[in-house]
Amino acid sequence: MDKWHLWINGKWEEAEKYEPLHAPHTGEEIALIAQATPEDAKKAIEGAHGAFQEFKRLPAHERSRILLKATQLLEQRKEEAARIIATEAAKPIKAARTEIVRTIQTYQFAGEEAKRIYGERIPMDAAIGGENRVGFTMRVPQGVVSAITPFNFPFNLVAHKVGPAIAAGNAIVLKPAEKTPLSSLFLAELFQEAGLPAGVLNIIPGLGPELGPILETHPYVKNITFTGSPKVGKEIRKLAEFRKVTLELGSNSALIVDEGIDVDSIMDRVVEGAFSYNGQVCISIQRIYVHHSLYETFLERMIARTKQLVIGSPFDENTDITAVITKDSLERLATWISEAVGLGAKVVYGGDVDGQIMTPAILTDVLHQAKVIQEEVFGPIVSVMPFEHIEDAIRLVNDSRYGLNAGAYTRDINRAFACVNQIETGGVLINDIPTFRLDHMPYGGIKDSGTGREGVRFAMMDMMEEKFVSFHWDSK
Repeated sequence: MDKWHLWINGKWEEAEKYEPLHAPHTGEEIALIAQATPEDAKKAIEGAHGAFQEFKRLPAHERSRILLKATQLLEQRKEEAARIIATEAAKPIKAARTEIVRTIQTYQFAGEEAKRIYGERIPMDAAIGGENRVGFTMRVPQGVVSAITPFNFPFNLVAHKVGPAIAAGNAIVLKPAEKTPLSSLFLAELFQEAGLPAGVLNIIPGLGPELGPILETHPYVKNITFTGSPKVGKEIRKLAEFRKVTLELGSNSALIVDEGIDVDSIMDRVVEGAFSYNGQVCISIQRIYVHHSLYETFLERMIARTKQLVIGSPFDENTDITAVITKDSLERLATWISEAVGLGAKVVYGGDVDGQIMTPAILTDVLHQAKVIQEEVFGPIVSVMPFEHIEDAIRLVNDSRYGLNAGAYTRDINRAFACVNQIETGGVLINDIPTFRLDHMPYGGIKDSGTGREGVRFAMMDMMEEKFVSFHWDSK
C-alpha cells in the first residue's frame, strides 16, 4: 500500500498523521494519505507566496510551455490516471478515461489562454480634460490561490483551478477532496517534470474544517476557488472578506421535454444525463418535466433504457453504475426516496440497495416540496413529472434555491426563447441536457449555485486584477 506525503515547495514532506484511503467499490485500503495541519497549510501558503514573487515575472510563453508540456506528460500516462479515478472514486473506467481526455484538453486550453491575456485601450479624449493622454488596462496575477476541490471529477475539476491559476501567473495551494486525493497528488511530480518552479503548486490533503480557515483567511491568500456544498460555500464567503471568490455549489438541474419531440432520439442522452457516474455530477438531471402528450411514452422508454444500464465493477469495460462514494451518501439517498414516497411519490423503477450500490431510481407523482426535488440529490435518482403549458414547466424549474444549468428540448423557437429568457440559471441549453459542459465555455450558477464562472478563460479573469494605466504627454 502506497504512502503519500504532502507536496510543499516542490518536495514531499512527511506529515504528523496519515489516514487510510478506501476504495468505495471494494472497501479495501488502497493508500495511506498524509493529513495536513493548519501549520502545514501555513507553510504551503508562505512557500507559494515566495514562489509567486518570481513566477509572476515568467513570460507568458514560458507559462504556456509548462502547461502544454504537462498535457503531453498526462497524455503519456492517461491510462494510469484513469485507473486512479476508477480506484479511488469508483467511477466506471470508460467514464474515467473520458474525464482524463477532458483534463488534457483543459490544461491545453490553459496553455493556449496563457498567451491571450489582453487589455483594452481607453479613449481618454472622449472626456473633457482627457486630451494628450492615452489610457489602457492590463491584467496582472493576484498572488496565492487557495483551491478546494470535490471528489466527483478529481482530475478535471482540479484542472479547472490549477490550469487557469498557472496560466494567469499565480501560485496555488490545492486541498483535494478527502475521498479522492490520489488524483491531485499524481500531479505533483508531473508538473515538476513539466518545468513548473518549486512552490508554485502545493498539494495538501486533509480535513476541510481544519484547513479551511487558514486557506481562506491567511493574508497571503488573494483568491479562493471552491467547488462543493452551498453550506461550506457560504462559510467561505463570510471568511473571505475582500478576497476574490469563485464558488461552484449545488444544483438540482431540470430538463423540459416539450410536445413534438421524438422521445426515442433523445433517450440515450437523457439517461446518460440522469445516471452517469451514479448521478454524482453537479449538473446531473434531477427533475424532468415532460409535456403531457408525451409523458406515458417518455416514462416507458426511460424505464426500458435505464434497465439496460450495467451495474458492476468500475474496472469492467461495460459498467455504467458502480458504488456510491460513501455509505453516508447511500443512506441519505434511501431516506430521501422514503420521504418522497411518504408524500405520495411512486418508485416506478429502481431504488434498491445492494452493498454500496443503488439501482438507478425513477420516481413519479413527486410532491414539489420533496427533498428529491428541492435539494441536491447527487445520486442515481430522477423524478419525472408531466406539464401542460411551457409556462408551468418554467415556473417549476425556477421554484428552486438553485440555478446552475437547465435544459429544454423543443421544436418551437418561441418556446425556446421563453426558456432562454425566463429560466433562472447560469446556463440554459436548448435541445440538449443540462449535464452538457465543454471545458472552455463559461460555467457557473446563480442563487445558491454560487458565484463567478469557470471555463479556462473565464476562471483566469477571476484570478487576475485589472490595472489601469494612463500616460500624459506634453503636446508642445
